Amino acid sequence: VKFNNCAGNKGVRYETNSLDFKVRADGTMYAAHQVQMPSKQLILMVTAWDPQTLGRWEAIVRFLVAEKLQHNGHKPKGRKTVPGELAQQQSDTLLPWRQHHSANGLRRQKRDWVIPPINVPENSRGPFPQQLVRIRSDKDKEIHIRYSITGVGADQPPMEVFSIDPVSGRMYVTRPMDREERASYHLRAHAVDMNGNKVENPIDLYIYVIDMNDNRPEFINQVYNGSVDEGSKPGTYVMTVTANDADDSTTANGMVRYRIVTQTPQSPSQNMFTINSETGDIVTVAAGLDREKVQQYLVIVQATDMEGNLNYGLSNTATAIITVTDVNDNPPEFTTSTFSGEVPENRVEVVVANLTVMDRDQPHSPNWNAIYRIISGDPSGHFTIRTDPVTNEGMVTVVKAVDYEMNRAFMLTVMVSNQAPLASGIQMSFQSTAGVTISVTDVNEAPYFPTNHKLIRLEEGVPTGTVLTTFSAVDPDRFMQQAVRYSKLSDPANWLNINATNGQITTAAVLDRESDYIKNNVYEATFLAADNGIPPASGTGTLQIYLIDINDNAPELLPKEAQICEKPNLNVINITAADADIDPNVGPFVFELPSVPSAVRKNWTITRLNGDYAQLSLRIMYLEAGVYDVPIIVTDSGNPPLYNTCIVKVKVCPCDENGDCTTVGAVAAAGLGTGAIIAILICIIILLTMVLLFVVWMKRREKERHTKQLLIDPEDDVRDNILKYDEEGGGEEDQDYDLSQLQQPETMDHVLNKTPGVRRVDERPIGAEPQYPIRPVIPHPGDIGDFINEVRSGGSQTLTRTPFLSTITIKPHGGGSPAGSVSSLNSSSSGDQNYDYLNDWGPRFKKLADMYGGGEED
Repeated sequence: VKFNNCAGNKGVRYETNSLDFKVRADGTMYAAHQVQMPSKQLILMVTAWDPQTLGRWEAIVRFLVAEKLQHNGHKPKGRKTVPGELAQQQSDTLLPWRQHHSANGLRRQKRDWVIPPINVPENSRGPFPQQLVRIRSDKDKEIHIRYSITGVGADQPPMEVFSIDPVSGRMYVTRPMDREERASYHLRAHAVDMNGNKVENPIDLYIYVIDMNDNRPEFINQVYNGSVDEGSKPGTYVMTVTANDADDSTTANGMVRYRIVTQTPQSPSQNMFTINSETGDIVTVAAGLDREKVQQYLVIVQATDMEGNLNYGLSNTATAIITVTDVNDNPPEFTTSTFSGEVPENRVEVVVANLTVMDRDQPHSPNWNAIYRIISGDPSGHFTIRTDPVTNEGMVTVVKAVDYEMNRAFMLTVMVSNQAPLASGIQMSFQSTAGVTISVTDVNEAPYFPTNHKLIRLEEGVPTGTVLTTFSAVDPDRFMQQAVRYSKLSDPANWLNINATNGQITTAAVLDRESDYIKNNVYEATFLAADNGIPPASGTGTLQIYLIDINDNAPELLPKEAQICEKPNLNVINITAADADIDPNVGPFVFELPSVPSAVRKNWTITRLNGDYAQLSLRIMYLEAGVYDVPIIVTDSGNPPLYNTCIVKVKVCPCDENGDCTTVGAVAAAGLGTGAIIAILICIIILLTMVLLFVVWMKRREKERHTKQLLIDPEDDVRDNILKYDEEGGGEEDQDYDLSQLQQPETMDHVLNKTPGVRRVDERPIGAEPQYPIRPVIPHPGDIGDFINEVRSGGSQTLTRTPFLSTITIKPHGGGSPAGSVSSLNSSSSGDQNYDYLNDWGPRFKKLADMYGGGEED
C-alpha cells in the first residue's frame, strides 16, 4: 500500500484488522503465518496512524485468492465460499471450522479463518427477520452443537439487531439498517456443546451496511454572506458555500456537486458569477461590478448528490448574498467653481462660507468623507476648513482675527480629497479645486494703549498737581475720524487725575509709599479710553507707578511696655525700633536717653547691642516698685535722619531668686497701694449688698401681687353686672332674708381666726395689708341695712345710681313686702353729707364715695 501524509511519512505506523496479515514500514503487506483462504476474495482494512499528531487514515484492500492445486491435481474437498452479494448467498453455508486429511488418517486441526465481510443493504423492507448467512461446524455430525453470537448489535447496545438460530446456525437481521446510524458491526460466532464446552474457537464476523442514496445534501448555512470589491477582475474569489451529504462520501450517493441556479439582478450580465462544482467556491466571471449601479446580488446555489446527476441525485438550495463593496473610484467634486463669504474684522471661530461637494461613493465611509485644504491665498493662516460630518460640506472658519485696515478681502484656492486614497487608475478631477472669495467688513474697534502695562518711577511725596506722564491710546480705525476721550476706571487711593482729551496724568494727592494701597512699592491705576463711534468702543490701560522711598517716617520704639526687677541683676529690657520706610532710611538706629528730666539718666542706662537692638537697665542699685514712664530717643539713618521720642512703660517689681516678679510685687508694680485695695473691697461689698436688697424687694413685691390676684377688682365685681334670672318668686315675703348679714360687724374675730389663704372672693381683705390703710374710727351713716331702710322710707326720691347695681329691672310680683317696690327707689342727696371717708374703707366702698361725694360734679 502507498501512503503519504505530506510530511515525509516520518513515524507513521500501519495496522490491519486481521491478525493473519501485517504491514511493514514501507507499505508491504505479508502473511504473518500460514493462512488457509476460505473464499476467492479477502477484504482487509489497513490503518495508517501518526503517533505524534494522532491522525488516522484508513483504506480497504481487496485480495483475490487464486486456487492452488494439490499434488494429486484435485481441489480440496468440502470448501465453501461466501460471495460478496447477500442476495445471491442467503442459502450458502460458512464452514469456518474444517477437517484436514493426512496420510496417517483423518485428524482435526483448528483453523483461524478470516470470514469475508457480510454486506447488508440499508433501508431493506424485509420481511424480517431476514437471513444473512448460516454458520456451521463439520463436527455437528458427531455431537450436538449450539451456536451463538456476541458483540455490538447482538448482546450489546443496540441489542438484538442480529440473531442466530442456536441449532441450525442461521444468522438473521431483525430490522432495517441505517448506515448513517452505524456503518458496520463486529460480531463473534461461538460453537459449544450441550454442556457449554467450547467446541471451536470464536470466529470474527464483519457486517457492513451498504449505503443507499437516502439523504439530501444539507448546506451548513441557509444564507451565506459574501462581498467583492466593485471593479474586480474576472476570477476574483467571493465566497465558499458548503453542503454535506450524510450518505457514503466514497460512493456517488455522497458526492455533491454545486451549480448556480439564478442571479438577481441580471445586471450588467446574467452570469456575473460562477461556482466551482466540487469545492463550492464562488468567483467572478465577468467584469463590470459597480456599486453605484448594483450594490448587492442574490445568488441561488444548488447542491446535488450522485455527482450532480439531476435525474437520479437529490438536491437542495441555499442563498448567497454578495455585497459589492465600495472602492474610492469617484473623486469628490465641488458643485461650483467659486464660493464667496463675508466676515467682520476681529471675529474668530465664525463660519464665513460653506463649500458643497458631490461624491458618488458610499456615504459616511472613508471613500466619501471629504478633506479640505487651502492651497493658496492665506499665508498668515487666518482660515481653516472643517468638514461637517453629516453633510460632508466644508466650513470655512476664521481661526485668526482679520484686520480690515490690513486686508479688505481674501482670495483662497481650496482643494478637496477623500480620507481614503483613490483607487488604482483613478485620476483626480479638475472639479476638485475651487476658489473662495472672502470680504472683510469694517467694525468700530476699541482704542488700545500701546504700552500696557505702563511703568513709571518717581519719589513718593511729590506735591499735588505734578504731571507724571501722558498715557495715550491709539484708535485702530484709521479710516474713521473719531475722537478718543479718557477717564479713570480704577484709582483705589484717588491720587491721580487724567486729562480727558490728551491722557495726561497728574497727581490729585500726595503719593505715600507706606500706604496700604501700595503693593511691593507699586501703585496701580486703570484708565479707560473710549471713542465716539457707533456703537462706541473702549479700551483699558493700566498705569503702574513705582514709588521710590524717602525718609518720611520716624522710627517707633518696641516694646511699649516692659518689666524689670527693682534690684539690678541679669534682668534687662531688650529694645528695638520699627520704621515704615525701607533701606537706606531705616537702621542702624541710635538709642539714647534724654537729658531732661535728669532722673531718667540717673536711674536708667542704655547699652547698644547692634544697629537694631539695645538694652535698657537700671543704673542705681534699687528702685522702688511701681510703673515708670521712661522716654527714649530713637534716630534712624535716613538722609536727613528722623528721630522720635518714645515712652516705654516699665513695671519695676520685687523678684524672687529666679528673677521673676512675685504676685505681690506685680500688684505693687501696677501702682495699687493697700488703701486702694481696701477701697476696691468695700465697693465690692456695697455692690453685693445692693443686689441682695433688690432681690428681697422683688420677692416682697411678687408676694403682694400674688395677694392682689386673690381679690376681685372692683371694676370686675360681679354685683356690678347685669344679671338676668329666669327664676321668679312671690316677692320678699317669699324669701327668708337675714338682713343682719348685710350689717357691718362690730367684731372681726371670726374673720381674723380664719385659716390663712381661705377667703371669699367678695370679702374685704382683713389683716395687715399695706396696700389698704386702716379705716379711721369716724362717724358713718350706718351699715348697709340702715341704708336700705332709709331708701325704703324715702320713696319720693329716685336713686340715680345704686351702689351695687348698675341696672336693675324688678317686676312687681308678690305682695306684702315691707320694702315696697324697688323700682320706686330714688337717690336722696341732701348735699350736706360728706362721703369722702368712704374712700378710706377700701376699694369696695370707693364707688359709693364716687357717687355721693361727687354728686355736684355730675
